[in-house]
Amino acid sequence: MGMFDKKVVVITGGSDGIGKALVELFLREGAKVATCGRNFDKLYQLQSSHTSHPLMIHTADVSKESDCRNFIDAVVKTFGTIDILVNNAGISMRSLVADVELETIRKVMDINFWGTVYCSKFALPYITRNKGTIVGVSSIAGYRGLPGRSGYSASKFAVNGWLEALRTELIETGVNVMWVCPGFTTSNIRNAALNKDGIAQGESPLEEGKLMSAAECAEHIAQAIIKRKRTIVLTSQGKQTVFINRFFPSVADKLVRKFFFKNGELVK
Repeated sequence: MGMFDKKVVVITGGSDGIGKALVELFLREGAKVATCGRNFDKLYQLQSSHTSHPLMIHTADVSKESDCRNFIDAVVKTFGTIDILVNNAGISMRSLVADVELETIRKVMDINFWGTVYCSKFALPYITRNKGTIVGVSSIAGYRGLPGRSGYSASKFAVNGWLEALRTELIETGVNVMWVCPGFTTSNIRNAALNKDGIAQGESPLEEGKLMSAAECAEHIAQAIIKRKRTIVLTSQGKQTVFINRFFPSVADKLVRKFFFKNGELVK
């Protein structure tokens, strides 16, 4: 028997990166897993590679309230309940505020923040009944505003604040609400990051080989769920950034600026 034997686990954005690693981990640990994404082909490929496991797929855009409601309804119809919800679906951006189209920021906020709100709201009655867990996959950008990622940072700050409020509301119900803040992780999120015009940039400016793997990140998240943590910050660089920003914010301004810019140009 696995750590999550017979638990019903819902993961948004499960076709790539951290989401896919979470799907595979929970299936190995005996859970019944439901996941959604916008790309049916990727979801079907994922399901086809796990035909001996209870995996439900559903095509949905989490920025749409109706898609989220239909997804949660389909999960309950298939598995009867929900024990754990991992709000993983997300998108990033890479553009200076002076250059970015406002619609790009709005799109990032709709997916990252409203997607978390919608799915959590619709799954809440079932998770409350089971004294389960709601997780938000946030970011170091939810603690420290990052240049070139203003909309992304805003969305993750919003996710952290919203989940903190929800956690406080539910503290006497037995439900655990937590948010996970990975540092730079090998994931498709940077390749899918939107440019100033809201189009996927299609490349990552970071050296993927030096980043935490999605599988390792998934392991940390699973362990945090078991221990019913409040929040976790991953990678040494991420922990350093949060610490310096909390106690020495002016120093953090300079260090973050140096990391993301070269000769006055945004390079990461």
